[in-house]
Amino acid sequence: MRIISMEEVVQHQSPDDCWVVINGRVYDLSSFQKQHPGGSKIITDNAGKDVSHLFNEIHPNDIIQRLLPEEACIGEVDEATVDPTQHVVTGPEKAPSRGASQTSHTAESLTAAQDSWQKPVLETMLNCFDFESVASQTMTEEGWGYYSSGADDEITLRENHTAFQRIWFKPRILIDVKQIDMSTTILGHPSSLPLYFSATALGKLADPEGELAISRAAASSEVIYMLPTLSSYTLDEMLAVREPSQVQFAQLYVNAKREQTEAYIKRLEAGGAKALFVTVDAPQLGRREKDMRNKFTKNADVQKGQQVDRNKGVARAISEFIDPGLCWADLDWIKSITALPIILKGVGCGLDTVMAYQAGCAGVVLSNHGGRQLDTARSGIEILVEAVASLSHHDPNWRDRFELFVDGGIRRGSDIFKALALGATAVGIGRPVLYSLAAFGQPGVERMCALFKEELTMVMRLMGTPSIGNISAAHVLHDSLNSHVPAQACDHLQLDTYEPLRPATKI
Repeated sequence: MRIISMEEVVQHQSPDDCWVVINGRVYDLSSFQKQHPGGSKIITDNAGKDVSHLFNEIHPNDIIQRLLPEEACIGEVDEATVDPTQHVVTGPEKAPSRGASQTSHTAESLTAAQDSWQKPVLETMLNCFDFESVASQTMTEEGWGYYSSGADDEITLRENHTAFQRIWFKPRILIDVKQIDMSTTILGHPSSLPLYFSATALGKLADPEGELAISRAAASSEVIYMLPTLSSYTLDEMLAVREPSQVQFAQLYVNAKREQTEAYIKRLEAGGAKALFVTVDAPQLGRREKDMRNKFTKNADVQKGQQVDRNKGVARAISEFIDPGLCWADLDWIKSITALPIILKGVGCGLDTVMAYQAGCAGVVLSNHGGRQLDTARSGIEILVEAVASLSHHDPNWRDRFELFVDGGIRRGSDIFKALALGATAVGIGRPVLYSLAAFGQPGVERMCALFKEELTMVMRLMGTPSIGNISAAHVLHDSLNSHVPAQACDHLQLDTYEPLRPATKI
C-alpha cells in the first residue's frame, strides 16, 4: 500500500478534493462527503487532517469497509510526518440547555444554560421519563435529534405510549402475593423479567461505551440484549463482551448484497447469538424531521452557499445498504442458511402475523419502528389484540410454536403487564435504554431496568398475579384501544419530556 506523507494530505482540503486520515489510513472522501450521514461540513471542515478520534467517537471500525468503495482508501499515512496539531480531537458541543433555549444557539446562551442546569444524581431517577429528561440536557444536538425523532408529525411516536392508557385494569383480591415471580422464558431462554433490550443504532451517540455498556447492563440485569446491525461497535466487539451465560439475540437488516448478509449471519451464529430478528418495516426510512432539520441547520454553512441534502438525516443516510426488495420469498433463503429461529421485527397487522406463522417463523415483533417510519400507523399494543385474534382463528394451538412480542411506548411496569395480559410473551424497549445510557452510562441502564422490575412487582401484587403465568386477558379492559379520540387523563410526564416539532422560523 502506498505510503503518503501528511504534507501531501494537507494539500487536499477543498470539498471537491477532500482527503482525511482515519486510523492510519488515508481516504479520499471527495465523492462521499455530500452523502455523509452527519452532513458534509463535518468532513470538509476537517479535510487534510487526522480525524481518527472524531471518527472513533461514533463509528464502528468496520463501517468504512461496509460503506466506502475500496478505491476510497488511497494509502497509509507516514506517522512520522503527522504533527499533533493535525489531529482533530473535539466533536460536537454538548447542549445541556435545549429545554431552556429553543431559539438561541449562541455561546453566551449555552454557557448561561450550563450554569443554570445541574444534573441530578442517579438515585433521584424514579421512572423512564426522568432518564429522558436528563438525556435531553446532556446529549449533543445531533444525537438527541437522531434518538428522539419520529416520522412526519410524530403522531405515532406519541400514540405508542398513549395507547397503553386506553387499557384499564381489573384487579383481583384475596390472593397470596407474598412472593412475586416475574421470571420467564423468551424463545426458550431465561430472563429475569418479560423484557428485552431491543436493537438500537449508534450507541456511542449516548455514551462512549455504547453497545458494550448496554450488553454489560443486560447481563447484570439478567435480561436479553438484541445486537443491532447499525451499531457503533463492530459485531466482534459486541460479541466479545458477552458473559458466558448471557443470551444475546441479533437484529438484521438484509443487505441487497446477499453474500454480505449471509456472511454476517454466519458470524452471528459463530459468536453465539440465539435468535435472528429480521427487520421488515424499513424498505425506506421515514422522514424524521428533527433529525433531518438538525443536519441542515448544524452542518451546512448557508452563508457560504454550502449545500446539503435535506432529504437525509443520520437515519436516512446510514440505511442506504438496506434492501427495499426484501419479500416473503426471501424468508426461504434466510432459513436455508441458518439454524437460528427467525422472528420478523416490525409487523403491523394480524394478516401478516398469520403469514409469518405459516412461513415457519418463530415469532413476530408487533411494532411501528418506534414511530419512526409510517406516521399514523397503529401502536404495537393495539396490533397485538388483532394478531392474537387472527392467529387463534387460523390455529388455536399457535402458542405451541410461535411467540408475540411488542415494542414501542413501554415506559412503565404497568405497560409490560398490559402487553402480557393481551398475549405478548415479552416486550422490547429501545429509547429507555438509550436515554438512561446517555444520562448515566451503564449504571443508568441498570437502574432503569431495576425500576421496571420494581414497578412490575408492584402491579403484579396489586393485580393478584404472583407469577407471569397468572396474567391473562381477564385482568384488563381494552374496549377503547381501537378508538383514537376518546377523552383520557393527561400524561404530564410524557408531555413535559416530549419535545415538539418546530417549523423553520421557530428553530
